[in-house]
Parts: sequence; structure tokens; C-alpha cells
Amino acid sequence: MNETIKFESIHDFKKTFNDSEKHSILLNSVVKNGIQDCCSSRECEVENSFNFSISINAGEITNQKKSGRCWMFAALNIMRLEIMKKLNIKNMELSQSYPLFWDKLEKSNYFLENIISTMTEDIDSRVLSFLLKDPLADGGQWDMFSNIIRKYGVVPKEAMPESKSSSETEQMNKLLTTKLRGFACELRKESASGKSINDLRCQKEKMLNIIYRILCISLGEPPRVFSYETRDEEDKFIRISNIEPKEFYEQYIGLDLDQYVSIINAPTADKPYNQTFTVQYLGNVKDGNPVLYLNLPSDELKKLALKQLKQGECVWFGADVDKYSNRELGILAMNAYNYAELFSTDFPMSKGERLDYGESLMTHAMVFTGVNIDENGNPDRWQVENSWGKDRGNEGFFVMSDDWFDQFTYQVVIHKKYLSDEQLKMLKTEAIILSPWDPIGSLAR
Repeated sequence: MNETIKFESIHDFKKTFNDSEKHSILLNSVVKNGIQDCCSSRECEVENSFNFSISINAGEITNQKKSGRCWMFAALNIMRLEIMKKLNIKNMELSQSYPLFWDKLEKSNYFLENIISTMTEDIDSRVLSFLLKDPLADGGQWDMFSNIIRKYGVVPKEAMPESKSSSETEQMNKLLTTKLRGFACELRKESASGKSINDLRCQKEKMLNIIYRILCISLGEPPRVFSYETRDEEDKFIRISNIEPKEFYEQYIGLDLDQYVSIINAPTADKPYNQTFTVQYLGNVKDGNPVLYLNLPSDELKKLALKQLKQGECVWFGADVDKYSNRELGILAMNAYNYAELFSTDFPMSKGERLDYGESLMTHAMVFTGVNIDENGNPDRWQVENSWGKDRGNEGFFVMSDDWFDQFTYQVVIHKKYLSDEQLKMLKTEAIILSPWDPIGSLAR
């Protein structure tokens, strides 16, 4: 066979295409209407009802807008439920701008420390290239969010509202990235001239002062103390005065973050089940808890998520939201679009193969707020709270089919009390360190 494409082959391709009358019909339809509109499934819409046998009353839908803060929104949407219960209020929103501020500052320090620790790396090494590619992306992981909350607490949205730069982070991120790459260059030059680690850290302190200034101007200063006023369900006025963010978290949320663990399903040869993993250079708070995952089969993720939902507790999860996703209707299902019938070819890669070959990875964090149990006691669809505003999906909520869960849900965050004794022992295994570019760390990029 030939190494290049011959015109004879193109002639054969054309003849094969034109020999089928349906290709002409499909061509005209797709050219005018687009691929997805021409193969969306009516059957899928009927199957995936927005009625669930278990449904937890969530707050109002939030909107991350043009930012990559899904992981923060998902976590805060869970945490606010504790405040709503304790204060007997119908709805409230925690500031997403507040943890964004501290995450950017901590990621800047984390990046500069990584630069200091990799001084022996050549400038074109894969590790250094990876670190410089995106020093402080909007994304993150559950453990990274927990680190921010432990250190800085939370505040209501009224105490630190959204800004142009929190809702649309691109320009701020570009400027911060430019500064951090410049700082990396300075530190490497200083190191090459013989400066000590202590000297470099003194220089780093001055650099972080500049980052702090940029963040304050872009996002506003984070409050050290604030007051919160609202009314409860019985119209009783509530005032919480002069409280610090950490104190507010402890008094009105109080979740023990150390009790929550990330369970993943990554069925690849390099990631055996029943084993813990971490990812090199993945984090934000330098002295915080490392990102830790326990890899289990997909059915175990479902069982654990189901246990937690049955007890009225929502579940933070990470998935590849772009695959077989009807954003207009809010449906995540393997039969959302019939690409195979439209193009007369299937797309048969397994979940593990998709991870290995770059076809899929975690792109978005959301919250399970419910599930439908069929007559045999098995889940057949899952209720999902998204953070894309009320204009997407069903008033902001999505429905996920059970087979989509199998293929594109990669992570659930579960309280340890729902794990078996055997699984709790697995958490104590020494974590295998994955490469910085491993797809399991993708949600943080």
C-alpha cells in the first residue's frame, strides 16, 4: 500500500460515497443544520426524565460564567446546604471570588516553589515545559479546595461579590501567567549566579507581594471580618456580626474535610484498582494535604455515591462533560447523539483506551443531588446540579444516564463513613506518584 494519498484512492472514496443515495440526503441536512442537530435522539429525551426517586433540595442554580471554577462552585454548592439547614433559610450563596483569590495566590507560591526545586532541569525538559505551560489555571481538585477552606475559611457572596475578573478570568490569568514566567526566569538566573535557596525565597516573597497586588486590584480585597444579614423561612431577621471567615465555616458549615476522600475510576494498565495515587506537582497550598485518589471499579463509585445520596448528602464529582452531552436539554447519555448511524461508523474505544490516547479526561466538576432507582433497586439515571446558570439544561439541572456514568464519570468525593473496612485500609497504602501530565490530574488544569 502507498505511504501517501493517491488521487486514485480519492476517486475510489468519492465513488463509494456517491453510490449511496442516503449520503446526499445526510450531506444536505448536516451542512444546513450541523452534526448534533441531525442525529440527536428523541428516544434519549424520553428515557431521561427529570424525575428522581431520591432528590435532595439544593439551593438556586449558580453560574461560573467565563471561568474554570467549576470545582469551587460544586464544593460551595454542597457546603451552603449546611448553612441553609442551620439558619433555616431557603437559599444563600457562598462567595466564589473569595477562594479564587486565595487559590491564585497559593498557586503562585506553589509554582515558584516548583521552579526553585527544579533548578537542575534543562529549560526544554518536559517537566519544566509542563510547569511553565499553565502556572495557575482556574481548575482544581477537591483536596486543593479543602486546603484553601482549611486555611482561609469561607464568606457569603455579599461579603466578596463577583467582579469582572472573577466571572471572566482570562485576562487576569494571562497577566498573572506573564508575571510568573518572568519570575521563573529571574529565579533561574539568580540560581545560576550562585544564589542560595534562602536568597531565592527572599526574592520569591517580593514576587508574591506583586501577585497579591494584582489580585486585589482585579478581584477586590478579601475580607478579614464581615457581617451577614438575611431572613429565614419564617421571615425572622438574622444578623451575624463581625465574624472571621474560618470561624464562619466552623460555626455554620462544620464539615470535617479530612473525612472526605476522592474515589476515581481510571481503568488503565498503569493504575491498578484498590491502590492510591497522587500526581506530581499537582496542588496549591504548599503545606496542605496532597491530592489523593483511591482507584476502584465504576460500580463501586456508584455504590458509594448511592449510599451518600440515600442519607441526604450530595456528592461532588468529576467527569468529561463534553462527551455525548446535550447542553440545551441538559442530558448526559450515551445515546444522546447517534453519530454511528449518521456516519456509518462506530466509535468503539474503551474508557481506559480513551484515557491512554487522549480522547477523554476530567473536564468539569458538578454535584449529584439525586438519583432514580428502578424497580430492581438499581440506579438508571442521576440528577446533576451544574454551575452554568439556569439557561442550560432543565433550569440549570442535568440528567445523567447510568451508562454515561460508566463511561465518562471519573471521580466522586465520598465521606469515609460510607467506605467498607477494606476500602479504608486501601486508603493507607503508599500512593503511587503519577506523572504531572497524567489525565487524572486534568481537572486542575
